[in-house]
Amino acid sequence: MSEKVCVGAIAGAFGVRGEVRLKSFTAIPEDLANYAPLETEDGAQSFTIKITRQIKNGLAARLSGISNKEDADALRGTQLYVPRDRLPSLPDDEFYHADLIGLEVTDTGGTHLGKVMAVINNGADDLLELSAPGQKQTVLLPFTKAIVPTVDLGQGRIVADPPEGLFS
Repeated sequence: MSEKVCVGAIAGAFGVRGEVRLKSFTAIPEDLANYAPLETEDGAQSFTIKITRQIKNGLAARLSGISNKEDADALRGTQLYVPRDRLPSLPDDEFYHADLIGLEVTDTGGTHLGKVMAVINNGADDLLELSAPGQKQTVLLPFTKAIVPTVDLGQGRIVADPPEGLFS
């Protein structure tokens, strides 16, 4: 499990007075401010955050040290992280996406299906994007209790019962 978890990203400037447009990766978007200070992946920059309003596809916010449009635009694409210990613990059947990436996936018979490359939310359910041996493209595995009955973070593995034909 990683020491830092990505909780949001800066999508660019919002207006001309240094506000930024944020994409929140938290279950409740406004909770992003509760985890401050937020930092860049390398830890070189750290920001306190004040959410000013909800906007289409995100939040408008003020970040410490950012006072004009040029500074805000320069941060476009910057991902924002917090140390894992600042995040709440989850119930047994919930997982942070960062914990799933990199896990090995096998079927219920022990056959290796692939490795989790990403977790994608399609609006209904999450999908695990797998790099699968023998497949030219990644495979999208629905992340539901019926299809993924076991996630064992301690062993670094997922046991899945994929729909017929998904890996053929």
